[in-house]
Amino acid sequence: MDRIGTMEMQIDEALAVERLLSFLSTLIGAVAMGLAALGLYGVLAFAVKRRTREIGIRLAVGAQRGAVLGMILPESAWIVLPGIATGIPLALACGKLASSLLYGLQPGDPATVLSSCALLAAVAFAAAWIPAHRASRAGPMTALRCE
Repeated sequence: MDRIGTMEMQIDEALAVERLLSFLSTLIGAVAMGLAALGLYGVLAFAVKRRTREIGIRLAVGAQRGAVLGMILPESAWIVLPGIATGIPLALACGKLASSLLYGLQPGDPATVLSSCALLAAVAFAAAWIPAHRASRAGPMTALRCE
């Protein structure tokens, strides 16, 4: 028995599974990005904590706070860039496998790849900036007393 309804209702019913998969994929991706940011924050916070004495000496000798930020933030780049360099080919390969699920989008779309890399880099920068900023704001005496 055919159900009678508007065209909009029939389209919504036909696309319900695809919309659910899209929502779940977005949710899983957001959780994965959050976990990656949390992991990067943890690694850099630990590295900064280990270098607290060095940072205190630099600040006591007269280093500017920007120099401390400039010392710590490139460390995050050395962590993030290999991940992005490894992830791009893997994403392109998986995109070809999942090309039947991509609607109106090519697996190797340059705008999508570049925007996702930019988003990952921005999230990594935000995760790295917190421990770097905290280290640059520490007083030299507090940093030197820390053990």
